[in-house]
Amino acid sequence: MNVIVLLVLSLLPVLGMAAPAHGIAMHGDLKYGADFTHFEYVNLEAPKGGTLRLAAVGTYDSLNPFILKGIAPASNGFLFDTLMSQSRDEPFSEYGLVAESIETPPDRSWVAFTLRKEARFHDGSPMTVEDVVWSFETLKTKGHPFYRSYYASILRAEATGARTVRFTFVPGSNRELPLILGQMPLLSKAYWEKRDFEKTTLEVPISSGPYRIETMDPGRSITYQRVPDYWGKDLPVNRGRYNFDKIHIDYYRDGTVSLEALKAGAYDVRVENVSKNWAMAYDVPAVRDGLLKKVEIPNDEPTGMQGFFFNTRRAVFQDRRVRAALAYAFDFEWTNKNLFYGAYTRTTSFFANSDLASRGLPSAAELAVLNPFRGKIPEEVFTQEYKPPVSDGSGQIRDNLRQALDLLKQAGWSIRDQRMVHEASGQPMVFEILLVSPDFERIVLPFVHNLDRLGITARVRTIDATQYQNRMDTFDYDMVVEAVGQSLSPGNEQRDLWGSEQLLQEGSRNVAGVHDPVVDQLVAQIIASPDREALVARTRALDRVLLWGFYVIPHWHLHIYRVAYWDKLGRPAVSPRYDLGLETWWVDPAKEAALESRRSLH
Repeated sequence: MNVIVLLVLSLLPVLGMAAPAHGIAMHGDLKYGADFTHFEYVNLEAPKGGTLRLAAVGTYDSLNPFILKGIAPASNGFLFDTLMSQSRDEPFSEYGLVAESIETPPDRSWVAFTLRKEARFHDGSPMTVEDVVWSFETLKTKGHPFYRSYYASILRAEATGARTVRFTFVPGSNRELPLILGQMPLLSKAYWEKRDFEKTTLEVPISSGPYRIETMDPGRSITYQRVPDYWGKDLPVNRGRYNFDKIHIDYYRDGTVSLEALKAGAYDVRVENVSKNWAMAYDVPAVRDGLLKKVEIPNDEPTGMQGFFFNTRRAVFQDRRVRAALAYAFDFEWTNKNLFYGAYTRTTSFFANSDLASRGLPSAAELAVLNPFRGKIPEEVFTQEYKPPVSDGSGQIRDNLRQALDLLKQAGWSIRDQRMVHEASGQPMVFEILLVSPDFERIVLPFVHNLDRLGITARVRTIDATQYQNRMDTFDYDMVVEAVGQSLSPGNEQRDLWGSEQLLQEGSRNVAGVHDPVVDQLVAQIIASPDREALVARTRALDRVLLWGFYVIPHWHLHIYRVAYWDKLGRPAVSPRYDLGLETWWVDPAKEAALESRRSLH
């Protein structure tokens, strides 16, 4: 490289220009250099072959995962390539997949991707910049409402070369947008423009990823087959991954049936989310003899928030004091001791298990964010650390219920004839708790009992997955058990979770019905964070405002994956910090043969 070229490259940041790069980090530096050959959490010696058998609960009825209508099959992400691939041992970094390089100026006001010449769809047609532009425009205008909010700040997409596509952003600081576009699934324009993109379908689409659909029985099973001549198999981001020849998924009615199927050998691996099962249900000969492995894998993945979410669109839950009061009826300490065998930690943040979680009183940096909103947010944000109600675990929560009654009285409710009624309207407090999993009934019913002691009628209704999804999409619920996941780099997706514009947008993830201009402004500040320090302070500020809004009665979380798998699988010595990384596992032929031999003796 001559001196003039070196000088120009050295001046690019100063001039506000962009230079091609192999990857991009949200904040800070990339872990892997331009010459990296693979992620460190894979095993390059892992054999290819065999079948991974998995289980899913519920059903599916569409092979179009990009729209609001229908339910797509599990693991459909294996079908569609993206411009970039996210590493799972960094907070938020991406490296080239379909894109061989990425360019963006220091202010990230635009981003350009140069596509690899060899990138192909499964029908052999090349992936072109026209496909990229069409994918973006179609997802934004016809796709699931999530895409409309996620891509809201992307002004336009245009081809700027034979293999280069450029996206221009709405003015303002939004450092995440280049990475958001890196995650965009790439669709075949030639295939989809002949079809109605907004309709469900069971026609197998033209896809591009490491797997294609081999067979399916809608609602019952689906089998993905590894594409042997997959164009991207030898890229650094893919080496050591996607080792199974086939991934077969059977659907089960509920988690209990699914668990029994695992123990019977009907499928290979299960991530166990029910603590009672983990403590009691695996005491079987296969586990005792080492045929069925039971392991706990640590992780640093943010756990987000699971809890009883109030739908504040409902009149009964619009008063913050009512929401605060009902939290006193949930006895976590008794639940953890008697139902969970002490396995869980109480969640006290929407960003639990990460440095983004608020703690103690606001720091100086957080106060700089929060002070302009004094008088518009609860005063407790400034004076108290949020802690959900606590009991002694005995099940006797008279003191908690007394505090609940005081709050309800302040909100205009009182007990008449042993029923909690609104003093002005005379209407009793009655609501429904909507569930999709029968496993949660044993957890919810003690809560319902405590509510009854307050004179409140809460009815539990468990419905199937299709009904549940439809009711969630249309906000047809009073209270639900929901989990809102978070990443280490929150950004534009926060609009969909808490934004006022998503309040009545069917299919949005604003489960609680948050409608607060302060929250909207805090989300905008998070999106515009110039560095990691600002992101942490602004996210903690949002966390405090949401917590003191009492939109949810927090549940619990773990810092590990609880995994049971049959001893035919191998996994890398190093696990990714922020993911289970199942696509890096493999079938060990020797172990599989030994397992079948030992099974025959049982």
